[in-house]
Amino acid sequence: MSEAWLTRPAADQGRAIAAGDLCPLALSEAYLAAIAAHPSGSRIYARLTESRALDEAIAARDRARGGLRRHPLDGVPVSWKDLFDTAGVATESGSAVLKGRVPDHDAALLQVMTRAGTICLGKTHQTEFAYSGLGLNPVTATPPCVNDANAVPGGSSSGAAASVAFGLAAAAMGSDTGGSVRIPAAWNDLVGLKTTHGRLTLQGVVPLAPKFDSVGPLARSVEDCALMLSALENRPAPDLRGASLSGRRFLVLDGAPFVGIRDTPAQAFDGAVDALAKAGAQITRKSLSCVSDALALSAIIYTPECYSTWREQIEAAPEIMFPPVLERFRSGRDHLATDYIAAWDALMRHRASYLAETAGYDAVLLPTAPNMPPNAQRLLEDHAYFTTENLLTLRNTRIGNMLGLCALTLPTGVPSAGLSLMCPPMSEDRLLCLGAAAETALSVR
Repeated sequence: MSEAWLTRPAADQGRAIAAGDLCPLALSEAYLAAIAAHPSGSRIYARLTESRALDEAIAARDRARGGLRRHPLDGVPVSWKDLFDTAGVATESGSAVLKGRVPDHDAALLQVMTRAGTICLGKTHQTEFAYSGLGLNPVTATPPCVNDANAVPGGSSSGAAASVAFGLAAAAMGSDTGGSVRIPAAWNDLVGLKTTHGRLTLQGVVPLAPKFDSVGPLARSVEDCALMLSALENRPAPDLRGASLSGRRFLVLDGAPFVGIRDTPAQAFDGAVDALAKAGAQITRKSLSCVSDALALSAIIYTPECYSTWREQIEAAPEIMFPPVLERFRSGRDHLATDYIAAWDALMRHRASYLAETAGYDAVLLPTAPNMPPNAQRLLEDHAYFTTENLLTLRNTRIGNMLGLCALTLPTGVPSAGLSLMCPPMSEDRLLCLGAAAETALSVR
């Protein structure tokens, strides 16, 4: 089997399996061998599920031979972020606090994906407790960025992105509470889908902020993400054929997403928007006060919930945590309950205002991240730099989480610079169709 298959989109692999041109067992063996041989393999994967992968691959091979494939991705190898429970295999959410935590059952979504025929390669490294957008984790490991060996890869689904970007998985499952699918996808030139909170079950997923936690795929194409979502929901994928931008109305969200933006992502975004316009999209630019008002509530909305979720375990052994992550958790302990409740009331009003003001547009556009991947060593040595870069990194993606939206990041063609599209809650099929058309427009520039 040619190693070139390892960097092909998951959809292409699935079609080749269906045609009899690619064997799931040979493909899985090739991925496992590539992981073992890669100099950063142990920085990307926290642990492999080799026996499981090979057993699942043999079953997929036999189904393919018998014409009994269960899904277009049946036989395709996938990596799983280390917060999805795996029966009998440690799931530690990137933290020494949870070291030795071994679940008895697979997460519900892993069960669904296994029934669809995808192959579980193993568990990927992540930010500690998924509580940073940078991907830096000196407690376990920091995966590399595909575009800069000295930079962080983005987080918290850091290993998920690296596994796909370096050809060590066909697709990956990550989570997104404030940008944790979209940031590493953007910084590693991948497509990342943040699903609407509540659309997919979180049973068996280690939580961070349960009112915001969501999960989604990272992959090489919009089609891959659409197929992953269809497998996760056990339904046919949306038909992306013929997707067009002609006459589509996009709102460029001015204001907050561009405060402090660096030159490279700003220029990449402008170039991407120009490409969409040339493909027939109608572009409007304006700022919305409800967006900046919602962002102003982030600290009081997020931090008390995160600290409440893990307070007991964290305070039992705070010395074993990465100090900047510990500090972020503890920032939520002193907010008044009355202020928290009032903030949620205000946020719901901002969500309603946003949906009303954007109702006439097909999607809202913004740069996925306003900065480029920072240097990992400087982040370790400079606490203030870690704090400011982390907040800036997550600023734009957090808009989608705060407002309860679904969102998709696409590569712009400029390394580590992504274009995000946001759509109303539960409109993932519409978002994916728009994303497929935008992907085509960006690829032919």
